[in-house]
Amino acid sequence: MPEAIEVAGLTRAFGDFVAVDHVTFNVTHGEIFGFLGPNGAGKTTTIKMLTGLLRPTTGRASVAGHDVVRDPYELRARIGYMSQLFSLYGDLTVLENIALFAGLYGVRGARFAARRDWILAMADLEPHQHRRTATLPLGWKQRLALGCAVLHEPEILFLDEPTSGVDPSARRRFWDLIYDLAAAGTTVMVSTHYMEEAEHCHRLALMNRGRLIALDRPAALRNLRHDPLFELSTDTPARAVTVLEQSEDVIDAALHGRRVHVTVGRADWADTGIPAALSAAGVSCDWVRPIVPSLEDVFVSLVRREGGAPTE
Repeated sequence: MPEAIEVAGLTRAFGDFVAVDHVTFNVTHGEIFGFLGPNGAGKTTTIKMLTGLLRPTTGRASVAGHDVVRDPYELRARIGYMSQLFSLYGDLTVLENIALFAGLYGVRGARFAARRDWILAMADLEPHQHRRTATLPLGWKQRLALGCAVLHEPEILFLDEPTSGVDPSARRRFWDLIYDLAAAGTTVMVSTHYMEEAEHCHRLALMNRGRLIALDRPAALRNLRHDPLFELSTDTPARAVTVLEQSEDVIDAALHGRRVHVTVGRADWADTGIPAALSAAGVSCDWVRPIVPSLEDVFVSLVRREGGAPTE
């Protein structure tokens, strides 16, 4: 039995700009597969090629057993797609949006009634089914968009940064729904730039500048960091990063909220060396402590190693 998604050397160029650069990976059936990367990394372009919306420049991809170039129409009947903009019609009511997508997917009769009722219950929209979609809170729109994307019970679901702009509680509930779908056998491919969401995926593909720079389980990716990592507190974290980056004993320094994470070559240097380097530059240091690398630490390190995040 072929994998749910098979990708080999997938590339997409827009003139001289290569948005996706020879990407290769497979996704197994029932897996939640995450695409993590900064804006402009190539995540959306990859998903558009896999859903038949954009033709690859070179390479090949098979989704649900269908070639994305040769069988785009057969492919679309087997997949669901939820974009960042949710693909809903704001001037239609909740019920009218559901009916529209049901017509597009050919879901009729008793099956339509059952799927409509499931969406209304799943999204807590039963009391609001006659309300115009444009007036719904963002979290409700998100759940309605998810329901419309899986109305036809697709084998594979593509989610392109589906929680952008959604509050944390709505984001947590949305991921509960994703887990339920995967447990029922749906393969889910989701792109995100939220680190806490990436932790929920079975496997993660880290992308930067159109290239796949790492692929593994989240726990295994965290183990990619071997150099000692320390966290420090200071009143001027941005200035501290600038100072520490100039030290020959520091491999990397980066902001993490109000804290600074510092990768060093020798752990025994950090306790005294970091405060001394900062003090010499007139920067205070409240404390320094060793920490276990997070997925964000690994991601920042890998992106910097690969030339940094894309810029406008």
